[in-house]
Amino acid sequence: MEVKDPKLKAIWRKANPPVVFRRDASNPLLVRLPFSSNNYTWLRDEKKYKPKWNEQFKCWETPVAWYDWLAARLVDRYQGVYLIQLHREQQKCAPACWNATGLHCECSCMGENHGTGHPGKRWHEISETFAFEWGPRKYACRLLLPSTR
Repeated sequence: MEVKDPKLKAIWRKANPPVVFRRDASNPLLVRLPFSSNNYTWLRDEKKYKPKWNEQFKCWETPVAWYDWLAARLVDRYQGVYLIQLHREQQKCAPACWNATGLHCECSCMGENHGTGHPGKRWHEISETFAFEWGPRKYACRLLLPSTR
């Protein structure tokens, strides 16, 4: 697990409610459950693929394709599940901001790009009133509860 955020690590260690850690598409899901002698059988649920125990992280590995299905089952069984996955923040701004004078700024740059002319190559200009930039990929966590599904 390449997560450095101490809050995410703490959530992972608790495992109650369960945690599903979705890395990139080439790696299996890591699923951390409260102990039960039937976890393997419950996870598999007549699927062709067999979950594997990951001794290093003390969790189960399942296919990425199970993500939605498994999250829904975990909410039903445990009344909640933490989902940890990569997230890329999108920042919105505009040439109108970059060319502005004065201090008033209403875009998500919070004035960082205000009056700079052009903040750099990472920005994709759509129109005179809209441009966007994708930030670095980071892990984010959300708690999925029965009412939020």
